[in-house]
Amino acid sequence: MLIALVLGLSVLALVVAWGLRGYVLRQDTGTPEMRKISDAIQEGAEAFLRRQYRTIGLLSIALGVLIYVLYAFFRKPHPDEPAAGTLALTTTLSFLFGALCSGVAGIVGMYVAVRSNIRSASAARSSLNKALQIALRGGAVSGLFVVAMSLFGVGLLYTVLEALHFEPTKIPLMIVGYGFGASFVALFAQLGGGIYTKAADVGADLVGKVEAGIPEDDPRNPAVIADLVGDNVGDCAGRGADLFESTAAENIGAMILGSGLALANPGVFSPAQIVGLMLFPLVARAFGLVASIIGVLVVKAREDEDPMHALNRGYMWTALLAAAGFVGGTYWLLNPAAHPAAWWHFALCGVIGIVTSIAFVYITQYYTEYRYRPVKSIAAASVTGPATNIIAGFAVALECTALPTFTISAAIIASYKLGASSGLTHSGLFGTAVATMGMLGTAAYILAMDTFGPITDNAGGIIEMSHQPEDIRRRTDRLDAVGNTTKALTKGYAIGSAALAAFLLFSAYLDEVAALGSPLASVDISKPEVFVGGLLGAMLVFWFSALAISAVTKAAVSVIQEVRRQFQADPGILKGTSRPDYGRAVDIVTVGALKAMVAPGLLAVGMPIVVGLVFKVLFHVGAETVASFLMVGTIGGILMATLLNNGGGAWDNAKKFIETGEYGGKGSPTHKAAVVGDTVGDPFKDTAGPSLHVLIKLLSTVTLVLAPLFV
Repeated sequence: MLIALVLGLSVLALVVAWGLRGYVLRQDTGTPEMRKISDAIQEGAEAFLRRQYRTIGLLSIALGVLIYVLYAFFRKPHPDEPAAGTLALTTTLSFLFGALCSGVAGIVGMYVAVRSNIRSASAARSSLNKALQIALRGGAVSGLFVVAMSLFGVGLLYTVLEALHFEPTKIPLMIVGYGFGASFVALFAQLGGGIYTKAADVGADLVGKVEAGIPEDDPRNPAVIADLVGDNVGDCAGRGADLFESTAAENIGAMILGSGLALANPGVFSPAQIVGLMLFPLVARAFGLVASIIGVLVVKAREDEDPMHALNRGYMWTALLAAAGFVGGTYWLLNPAAHPAAWWHFALCGVIGIVTSIAFVYITQYYTEYRYRPVKSIAAASVTGPATNIIAGFAVALECTALPTFTISAAIIASYKLGASSGLTHSGLFGTAVATMGMLGTAAYILAMDTFGPITDNAGGIIEMSHQPEDIRRRTDRLDAVGNTTKALTKGYAIGSAALAAFLLFSAYLDEVAALGSPLASVDISKPEVFVGGLLGAMLVFWFSALAISAVTKAAVSVIQEVRRQFQADPGILKGTSRPDYGRAVDIVTVGALKAMVAPGLLAVGMPIVVGLVFKVLFHVGAETVASFLMVGTIGGILMATLLNNGGGAWDNAKKFIETGEYGGKGSPTHKAAVVGDTVGDPFKDTAGPSLHVLIKLLSTVTLVLAPLFV
């Protein structure tokens, strides 16, 4: 019954997503000139995705073969588990299935997003509210599809293995490959998309705004189409893959902890209640999907209203309904007769997670919106040039790690204590798992708001490039400003969910190691090998970030050289009498991004494996060293991702604040200084920062899948 409910609500969400797709595609597509620009964006985005996913597909197949070989021939057999060949097959197939589902979810979401931009732009000619609804519902196709596909995939794997008569408590460990597959695809999708979008953006800004003195999205800039394409491949496909793997990995990690909780409390749960305990994460996620659908459909804005207020109303409805679903789900499934108070302890853990997600949204807003002190301080520092802009911006980036850390710390401790006081043995970790489920309960709506950003950004570009009247551009500017905020909020939310999910997955790793016969009561960093493992985990975060940022530099240099070449070869481009070669710039960025994503991606996947195997063979502490690597790498990754995301967002909005007319407005020396700061922040917030969210969870999933090799 439970799995039927999960699969049924997943299918319902997919049907609603398909219906929203139909609603968006029925809308007006504007003038022929607008359609010409939109078609170029579609072609560039889809060409990039085809090439990117072909590369990712080949890498996934190669890694799938490696996983099968390691499991079938090198893994030490353990009692009470399926045969080596069976386990190798289920792990490998679940890995490939997770990779496939993640890819499909990202592609479908972006397919609709690149067709929503023109329709939102056309609607902006008559109504702000209509343009807002089209953009949000186009984004909701991605949000619903990503979360529903993640949920459906885990539910389907569980159903198949249960039908093959595997013991239910063993199934979560047999499908950990699904989360690893999702993480693997997400890392390359986010890296490739992030490198593409920022290389194009930096190249377009530095030559267009700073050197040529032409506005953003000016059709005379050869890199402008590549820039608009980049918004989609980075924020739609990349972030979709990011949150897909968050929900997939968290679902499986929570199921592992649920299984461990049932085994730690023998006789407390009936066989049916044990299944309910393990499936609770899927049921909670399904209720969150329903809440997100309602939240999206109730959004409506007055023509004179700040569009952010309308989106916040939808978010609050989603959060309240998700909380109600959580309370009902805990009473239904986490209510053993021997401990009648347990359910409300876990219900409060879920509420803590939801409140944490709301807190992250507002903390990110504080650091990245130009209504508040941090961004205003960067804008003020720009008066004296680029150097002081960068100093002030980096100071804000460092400062903004504090509040999120306090929030996450409070959430982890409070949910652990609440879970531990439920009366069940070893239930503290499950309390943190329930808090993580609560935080991810609104994931579909958050992702809809994220995809809203590139849709409205593209809509503004289409209006600008098709020379629409100024009053229409003002409407799309209002939506674009809100979209900039929603993209920043999603990154903050993704960091928070990654932090909670990483703690959950680390706990699941310890549970798995214990189940394999080598329990770790603690991770002893006084051992030199274990300390070095932690040091290597922290170093990986910095090395990975360096590779991601330098990849943007290399690709951006190619774009800058191409734009300069076109301006010099054909002076008619800047005069407006000749059309730039947009396709050439798109192709240059595509090739550069795909080449550059491989090195940091392989580093992230390979390093935990090498550390685990080397320290096992040389020092016989493989599992404990990997635990230290995972713990310290996760902590460093959370702080670095917060610094990069919020610092980059603050630099971006300091520039936008000046563009409203402050400190001399557009074209002033202050504005040019802010553009330099924004350019520095671009690879921070859209390449390295978001990729670190994925790295944090990838470290957890790769160690979960390969834990048997380290014991």
